[in-house]
Parts: sequence; structure tokens; C-alpha cells
Amino acid sequence: MTRRDLLRLSVAATPPGRPRPNIVLIVADDLGSGDLSCYGCPDIRTPNIDSLARSGLRFTQCYANAPECTPTRAALLTGRYQQRVGGLECAIGVGDVGRYDEAIWLAQRGELGLPATELTLPRLLKRSGYATACFGKWHLGYRPKFRPSRHGFDTWFGILGGNADYFTYREEGGRYVLYENDRPARRKGYLTDLIAEEALAWLKQKARRPFFLYLAFTAPHTPIQDPDEFDPVTGTAPRRQGHRPTYARMVERMDARVGDVLAELDRRGLHEDTIVIFISDNGADSNGSNGRLRGGKGSLWEGGIRIPCLLRWPRVLAAGRDIDQVAITMDLAPTLLAAARVPMPGRHRFDGVNLLPVLEGRQAPFARTLFWRYKRGEARRKAVRRGTMKLVVDDGRTELHDLARDETEQHDLAGAEKDVVAEMSRLLTAWEQSVEAPRLRGFRARRG
Repeated sequence: MTRRDLLRLSVAATPPGRPRPNIVLIVADDLGSGDLSCYGCPDIRTPNIDSLARSGLRFTQCYANAPECTPTRAALLTGRYQQRVGGLECAIGVGDVGRYDEAIWLAQRGELGLPATELTLPRLLKRSGYATACFGKWHLGYRPKFRPSRHGFDTWFGILGGNADYFTYREEGGRYVLYENDRPARRKGYLTDLIAEEALAWLKQKARRPFFLYLAFTAPHTPIQDPDEFDPVTGTAPRRQGHRPTYARMVERMDARVGDVLAELDRRGLHEDTIVIFISDNGADSNGSNGRLRGGKGSLWEGGIRIPCLLRWPRVLAAGRDIDQVAITMDLAPTLLAAARVPMPGRHRFDGVNLLPVLEGRQAPFARTLFWRYKRGEARRKAVRRGTMKLVVDDGRTELHDLARDETEQHDLAGAEKDVVAEMSRLLTAWEQSVEAPRLRGFRARRG
């Protein structure tokens, strides 16, 4: 299918009188569902993010594809399990470092990142006539061949790796990682503000629709730095690991900037025809809150992978509803492409599913079977959710939980439900075999 065919089909599929929606996809970094007022947080005020729940949908069972940054973002943009890419099952380390055996092997070959051969959400939207932009955290490869411009983004601004000082834009070790369109960008100010200001400037330049804005904040990922504590002597702000009030101010500053983006959409008359999504990339670390859920970032317990997800599309979706459908990050690509009426070329298939029929009320929520695998160092963690049952294999320890009765995963049923454990273990093994990455064949051959 040529680009011309793709554009023709997508435009022809758009009903008369309804423009294809703009899309604003906002991703917070390490934000727990217990850190937003609309999910019950008592000590952080997030009125702008909360407004998306009032004017849109609030997901109650949305999962990240992984308990860390890089793998979830790979799944987000490809609509597939990140294992199919290979080497991206945990966060890429500072300075382009692999953190487990396969990733180390790829890093040694200069191949640690999301290959440009992957078919991504922004590339498909761009082919269909969308203007595309990425502002914020990338974390899908340091080398130029892995950067946003190779994946369908017309323009981008942000940091290459997993985090950086909010005022110096340097990551651990001193490397400067703030870039604009493949070149180092020299700026002054708090990183959350810079990301938002670049996005707002881009929005103001867009005289035509449709557009796709990927707004990936680094907040509230470490370092924990107050936006108003800049010290001109040091050129940055103090780092306050574990200090909840500072963490709260980081989240509240992000919320204020989300409010600025929403206000700009309103000023431009784009409220009705713009899909706005707000999610986190994984559960909170020790600085944040995952509410009552067990575990946090890096684990496959609910606190590590259950995330906040809000979605607003006023022209199409009735407001103020909770969505109990089990969802996962990789569902967003097929769902957004369906909303934009972009057909898939050839035989390409997503692992995620199009949730629009459920969101529109045309289909009842349905049961899912979802899989996770996380690697870092020598750690190996796996999980499968089938219906309400969830099996977790945590470094050799196996537990089974019924999430309908035990959302906090306190009552292990593995001893009493051995047949269920055996069946879910078989499913997990079969899935692992099905998602083996072709680019890791050399690694597997070496291992024998």
C-alpha cells in the first residue's frame, strides 16, 4: 500500500461532517494512580488532569506494558508487545547502557534502541496526513538512528535518556541530553515548563488539522526537584529524594502545564474534535503512591503496572464515565488509528486491541489475557492475567491471585489452585515463544 493509497482510504472513510480528530497523548513519568486527585489522592491537587475524568473517561483497570520506562514506551508507539522488538525489556541505562544480557549484547553492537523498521503510531498518522510532534522524554535509543525523527515525528524536543536534572538537563555522569531535532538545545528554566512551552508554541503554529502531539513529561521521575527552588549559585535546585511535599509540587507543576495545553485547545476551538489521553508509563517508585496496590515500579504486582488513564473526546464519547474494561498501553495505537480512520497496511497486526467499540458503548467490556516479562540484571519477572486471575513469577517465586476478590494481592491461591497455575504457566511459556524477537537470533544462537 502506497502513501497515496493510505491517505485516500483514510480520508474516504471519514464520515461527512466529522473531521478526523486531533490527538494529544500526554505521558507522565513514574506517576502512580495514587498520585492524582481523581483516583483518590488526598495530598496532591491536580484539577486540570482531573478535568479529563469529568469531561471524559476514567479507566479503572489500565495497565502499563512494563514496570519501567523504555519497554512501555516501545509498546505505546508500536501497539505490540515490546518483546517483539528485542532488548527493550527494561529501561535503557544512562549513557546507552544495556542492563541485562540481551540488551548488553545489542548495546555492544550499537543496536540498543527502537529500530526505524518498526511500524509506529506517529509514522502511520504522518503517512495519513497528520502533522506530528514529540516533546519531552524519548528513552528509546540514544543514537541518531533511533531518535523520534526516524519514527515519523516532524519535529521533536526533549531528553534522549530516562531522566535529567530539571535545570541543567544533564543526566547522571554529566552528559547533556536536551535536544531539538537531533541537535543539542540550549535553554534555561525548569524542564517541565520547557517541554510544555515547546508544545504550546508548536500548537500555535498549526494552522491546519489534523495533528498528533506526543507530550511526554519527565515529571515526576527523579531527581526530585522543586520547580521554585532554583539556586543561581549551583545552577540547579536541591535534590530531595523521598520528600513528598517536593514530589507533590512537581506533580502540581505538571498539572498546571497540562492545563495550559487544554486551554490552548479551547482557544483554538479544538475542544470537541481533539482526543486527549493522559497516562503514566508505569507505577510509582518510593517517592510516589500506588494507593492500596502491592508493589511499585520495577515489580509486576499491581502497583508496578496498574496506571492512571484518562481519555477525552467530547464529540464522540459521553463524559464522566468509569471504564472497567481491562486495557494496556499497547491498546492505544490501534484505538487511536481507528479513531483517525487510518487503515493498516499489508498484513501488519497489533497485539493491542481497538477499544473504541467499548468506549462508545457499542460493545460490553470483555475478558483479556495479557502477559508481562521484565528483565534487569539477573532479575526475571513474569506475569499473566487471564480474566480476573493473575499469575506472578517473581524471581522463581510463584503466586496466584483473583483480582476480583483480592485486588491488593494479599491472598496467594497457588497452593489451592494448582491446575490453574499449571494452565496459566503453559500460556505464559507459549507466549514467550511467540514473541521471540528476530533481531536476537544471533544472541540466542550464541547461547545455544
